[in-house]
Amino acid sequence: QVHLVESGGGLVQAGGSLRLSCVASGRSVNTAVMGWYRQAPGKQRDLVASISRGGSTNYADSVKDRFTISRDNAQTVYLQMNSLKPEDTAVYYCNAYSRVYSYNYWGQGTQVTVSS
Repeated sequence: QVHLVESGGGLVQAGGSLRLSCVASGRSVNTAVMGWYRQAPGKQRDLVASISRGGSTNYADSVKDRFTISRDNAQTVYLQMNSLKPEDTAVYYCNAYSRVYSYNYWGQGTQVTVSS
């Protein structure tokens, strides 16, 4: 079992920055691909960014050059969000996925609201 807890969401004006954190507890997520997803009201949950165990990253086109995903150890992942836009408003979810160990866990989500 993996427990994921996100933090760092909030209200920010357009052009501002936020840093989201996700701390994993329980079993190790050392081998997992860690990801950030977001879901706006009435829309599906979409991938924002992901990072592999080896540090390879992947970003949605809409956030490239504005958001940066990182992991400082095996259990914590961050999402630095700069130049925020109103369309970035959503609930942001942390995800831990391991094909090797067949698990896929989600955090409870953190609200990000960007005002214009």
